[in-house]
Amino acid sequence: MTARKLHLNAFLMGVGHHEAAWRHPRTNPSRLSDIRHYQQLARTAERGRLDSVFLADGLALGDNVRHNALGGLEPLTLLAALAAVTEHVGLIATVSTTYNEPFHVARKFASLDHISGGRAGWNIVTSAGEAEAHNFGVERPAHRDRYARATEFLEVVTKLWDSWEDGAILGDRHAGRYADTDRIHTLDHTGPHFRVRGPLNTSRPPQGHPLLVQAGSSEDGKEFAARFAEAVFTAQQTLAEGKEFYTDLKSRLGRYGRRDDELLILPGISPIIGSTEREALRLEKELEELIIPEYGVRQLSTILGVDLSDHPLDAPLPDLPDATEGQQSRSKLVTDLARRERLTLRELINRLAGGRGHRVVTGTPEQIADQIQEWFTGGAADGFNIMPPILPGGLEDFVDHVVPELQVRGLFRTEYEGRTLRQNYNLARPISRFEQKVSVTS
Repeated sequence: MTARKLHLNAFLMGVGHHEAAWRHPRTNPSRLSDIRHYQQLARTAERGRLDSVFLADGLALGDNVRHNALGGLEPLTLLAALAAVTEHVGLIATVSTTYNEPFHVARKFASLDHISGGRAGWNIVTSAGEAEAHNFGVERPAHRDRYARATEFLEVVTKLWDSWEDGAILGDRHAGRYADTDRIHTLDHTGPHFRVRGPLNTSRPPQGHPLLVQAGSSEDGKEFAARFAEAVFTAQQTLAEGKEFYTDLKSRLGRYGRRDDELLILPGISPIIGSTEREALRLEKELEELIIPEYGVRQLSTILGVDLSDHPLDAPLPDLPDATEGQQSRSKLVTDLARRERLTLRELINRLAGGRGHRVVTGTPEQIADQIQEWFTGGAADGFNIMPPILPGGLEDFVDHVVPELQVRGLFRTEYEGRTLRQNYNLARPISRFEQKVSVTS
């Protein structure tokens, strides 16, 4: 038994994370835009006492919709509907700092936090894709420029959340005073990217600040996470890589006056589960046989920033320049994987099909739990971002079979610790930076 407990997030993606999931008989791609599908998934995650569900997002249609079920629902709108059918599970949405404005984002997340009773979380991304830039009529900003904008963006958003102090709403109908305007503050923020007066026109969120999540693993990304993030979704392939990332990121917190337990590191893992190892391997093989190589090559080309469409499938990956823009950390992870295991292009796209660079683990519930426990106790993770290969079945298998195994081992909760996402992540509720100190005289 251990006092330290795992944190588990369910990463919901359409009908599954495997790129061929939509072709498998256990899925139904017509449900991609069906709210009942996502409500079922959220209730399943809550039944398993998972900390949160997470929706990724991009601002362009993914490459080659001809061969994959792409084009889902806008995440904040969707999470508001999930809030209505759940009570405890956290609700985390991806929203870009590159093609939004701080006031819009602050208001939307404050609203979601109120609607859900304090369960909102924001996955902060900087939109690396060229197609996204073209949808807004601009050229893709440089990597460092995107993070500079993101830093100021987040500063403005948190100031807006703080612009109402906790005691600002009086509701004194007898005196005719709804709010104490001395506790509602303008920002008058002026910076390189934004000019925002404030205050926010939505009162302070129940959590103070919705949970702040980040997923970039470049040097700029790690520094941004060390300064601001409270949870990090990351991708490593080996235990050694996981421990190195974990130690590196935690070591950066001190220079921002933060403790190790103020940031949770949650590597992605895609579990292919069977009642026996043979059954799990059969499911893995079924999915592999449904892969369309053309699609995999296009996806890999996007990650690496190099067109591989004419490269032989059964040849090793060619020599590639270091990535300077786009998905820097993911490009390095994929290249390192190909070199370390001497994979051909075909083998590499098969390996990436299940998790796009996240670790795929195939086996029985006990074997999956063994892998989770090894990383958790070995200093490589505070929990995991669970990426079911097929949905809804893959999430149901994890909740019904892996979660009980983790609970028996004393690694995972049997009941929620609280009602808010911060309470379940064991993270403090921040006070408003404008909070007035009320003196007490005797």
